[in-house]
Amino acid sequence: MFGIDPMIVSFGLGVGILIGLTGIGGGSLMTPLLIIVLGVQPVVAIGTDLAYTAITKTLGGWRHIRKGTVDLGVVRRLAGGGVPGAVIGVLLLDYLHSNYGKSFDKDILAFLAAALMLVATVVLVRAVLLPRLSLRERHSYTFHTRSHVASIALGLVLGLILGVTSVGGGALVGAALLIVYRLTPQRVVGTDIFVAALVAWAAGLTQMFSGHVDFALMGTILIGSIPGVWIGTRMMDFVPAHALRVTLGAVLLGSALAVVKKAGVNVPVEVIFAAPVVVGLLAWGAFRAGLRAPVVAPEITSAAAVVVGALVPAGDEA
Repeated sequence: MFGIDPMIVSFGLGVGILIGLTGIGGGSLMTPLLIIVLGVQPVVAIGTDLAYTAITKTLGGWRHIRKGTVDLGVVRRLAGGGVPGAVIGVLLLDYLHSNYGKSFDKDILAFLAAALMLVATVVLVRAVLLPRLSLRERHSYTFHTRSHVASIALGLVLGLILGVTSVGGGALVGAALLIVYRLTPQRVVGTDIFVAALVAWAAGLTQMFSGHVDFALMGTILIGSIPGVWIGTRMMDFVPAHALRVTLGAVLLGSALAVVKKAGVNVPVEVIFAAPVVVGLLAWGAFRAGLRAPVVAPEITSAAAVVVGALVPAGDEA
């Protein structure tokens, strides 16, 4: 159990600002911080983070609803799959932890590291592709039968990842909103936070019933994160989101490497610090090159984007 620790409050404030600004940062940053810096048991870190994220993103989601930056049609489909997916993920994690005990902690760390690597890649690729995607943006998405079913299935997969690792509710959903649904940046952030809030509530409540939430720790984090989200949403129109995403992607890569080291793999400290810097500089250079290059008939070349784009056909402009 933790008292009101200024360091934990500052963690909550920083992550809350990032959530308000970008929709990313809940599980992707807070869970590694709890495990690596505070030494919290992985399953408790995941459970506490999901419960805290539910409250934090609800506050952010409400502000975005009032600003009109949430596509409720997309929310209904993704949350329709994400909510049961998250519950299944938490129950699966609880079952494995109950049967294997502390010996399963290293496996949890491996799952967490893999999810962080995936999220870091998605965030960086999204930042690099942003200039190419800007001409494809739309205010809202029109659904058809096939895209309706595929969106629920996509939500189920994203919810399952969130339930097992607490990671991806912001970054992976945000990538889908940008690449598949091609929403404008403001609608991406608002819809992302609202979907993540609903899915996090399902996962967080299931974690509470499973006994994996440290309420004192969660309360201390919220002292910082609640004003942080408010500050972040106010700053959203003034801070260059692309620069934040490149930085965030690099930090997530460093977090993933640190979690890998925590799991027992011999990763040199120099690599943990140097790799994010090098990758971040390369991603920033690619982004700047994309701004200078002429944009003609932009197509998504990422293999993952091609697969998902084929799964969910483009809707008509609203």
